[in-house]
Amino acid sequence: MFDDVTIRVSDLEESRRFYGTALALLGFGEPATDGHFYEWNDLSISQARDDRPVTQNLHVGLVARTHELVDEFWRTLTQTGFRDDGAPGPREQYRPGYYGSFVLDPDGNSVEAVYKDNLRKDGGCIDHLWLRVRDVNASVAFYETIAPVLGFRLRLREHEWAHFRGGVASFTLTSPASDWSAARPLTENVHLAFAAPDTRTVDEFHSVALAAGYRDNGAPGERPEYHPGYYGAYVLDPDGNNVEAVFHDRR
Repeated sequence: MFDDVTIRVSDLEESRRFYGTALALLGFGEPATDGHFYEWNDLSISQARDDRPVTQNLHVGLVARTHELVDEFWRTLTQTGFRDDGAPGPREQYRPGYYGSFVLDPDGNSVEAVYKDNLRKDGGCIDHLWLRVRDVNASVAFYETIAPVLGFRLRLREHEWAHFRGGVASFTLTSPASDWSAARPLTENVHLAFAAPDTRTVDEFHSVALAAGYRDNGAPGERPEYHPGYYGAYVLDPDGNNVEAVFHDRR
């Protein structure tokens, strides 16, 4: 589902130290970089700037292949000086067999290592995201508008949260007051890029969102500054997060 999720950070090298340590422990190796960003498959970090503020109050669940890796993730990061956000252990409230641990990144985003029975096996880092939104109904309406175009769907819906799933990853929208979000502040300034199979799908994503009244943040087109054949379009969700559909033409 996700082509990439970009977290904008206040200190790129300190965040590289955090995410580099975490993702190496979990088996995702060295990132790609041009000196201004670091990217591990479907997760990247980039330096915040005035027009692209720091990402705050996001929750990212990272794939861990064993209980022992969940334990090591938490132990190593907390011993390195990063802040604990939840010791390793079962979280049966999420699903049977769910085992996770949580640490805060340098900007206070909650990062989890998770082991469970339906982990993705395609090499991607991200198992799930949680975004705390101002109005769950408004956010559900937005993501349901683009979901049929981009191949994910609403799987579960309760009063204060909604769960969307694609083929190998998921995201949950929660109210700041819900039990799921533990009364934490709104998620801000996230970039979510959804994979598209061709340029036509990118165009459709953009036109469907604008026809429904959502805000344009970049018309469909080539972005050669990223790489040749990069074709994307951007809109803003109801909380101002930057949502993209992208097709990579590698021919």
